[in-house]
Amino acid sequence: MAFKIFAGIVAVTLLVVYVAAPVMKLNDVALGIVVLIGIVMMLVDLWQSLQSKED
Repeated sequence: MAFKIFAGIVAVTLLVVYVAAPVMKLNDVALGIVVLIGIVMMLVDLWQSLQSKED
């Protein structure tokens, strides 16, 4: 379980860092909304995988 939490934190951090640069450089609201939706979807999936009892 600890490995799943660590891997999730690393994955979220890497995704945010990866998509932050184009969003900040292009400064486009629509792109920012799409990226935000993608990050929220990733966080929901991470939460559901952490709640499941399968290992």
